Amino acid sequence: MFRVKKLALPAVFITTALTAFAAESHGVAPAAEALFKVGPLPVTNSMVTSWIVAAVLIIVIRLAIKKPQLVPSRAQAMVENLVEGILDLTSPIVGKKVAKHTFPLLVALFTFILIQNWSGLFPGVGTIFMVDHASGEWMEFIRPGNADMNGTIALAVVSFIGWLYFIMRYAGPKLVLKDIFGNKADKREVPAIIYYPLFGLFFAVGLIEIVSILFRPISLSFRLFGNVFGGENLLHSMSAITPWVLPVPFYFLELLIGFVQALVFTLLVSVYIGLICNHGDDHEADHGHSEAGKAAH
Repeated sequence: MFRVKKLALPAVFITTALTAFAAESHGVAPAAEALFKVGPLPVTNSMVTSWIVAAVLIIVIRLAIKKPQLVPSRAQAMVENLVEGILDLTSPIVGKKVAKHTFPLLVALFTFILIQNWSGLFPGVGTIFMVDHASGEWMEFIRPGNADMNGTIALAVVSFIGWLYFIMRYAGPKLVLKDIFGNKADKREVPAIIYYPLFGLFFAVGLIEIVSILFRPISLSFRLFGNVFGGENLLHSMSAITPWVLPVPFYFLELLIGFVQALVFTLLVSVYIGLICNHGDDHEADHGHSEAGKAAH
């Protein structure tokens, strides 16, 4: 057994170990574990990974586009392809009117979540452990950020605040209320005896829609957390059986799942924004078709 002196940090001994050892010991803890505290605030192993991923992304992207060139370098071309790909993918969903305004949020969400999801496959993540002096138990020193519910909830809350800002800024409160509680029936095609009672029905549907909207951050955070946390446990379990051969196919599976979950999260946020902000494009298209029809006649 190791004997170590008590240090200021609650975790006092760091060592490199096989993932198999961790899986046999306790697997992946359901909650992130605190490494130390800054005042009353704990700094967890997932927070450390998130900070590292954010710092690496900022540095790498800044270096890649530090001096944009007419003939892009490989690094600049990769960044430009990412930007164009996300913009082309989300523009038809959110609508042309807000596509460029929502793009910084959407590309940041996709890139950050993607690298966070893949961070569990990086060397050292999930394989560096430390002993907590207080409990004497082993715990992960570096844990994927999205394997912590606090991290996915934070992403969902940021997305919700962004959604609320964009719909109020570019659609307006009047259109938002009309979209949620308004009568969706066409007055010209529905008899008055049916049309006016529908206001009560659509108001009740609007109340259900409000509940659905409030649950969006919950579904976003739980979906992302569940997939990443489940993937980490799967890798730990497979590594415990055969550390060097059996886990390899599951690493490729996690690459795919990490990409899909980042894409799903980003597309869902885009859909939530587009459900309200994209009405303007539809109205303009309908107006254009009607004008073209009049001109034809």
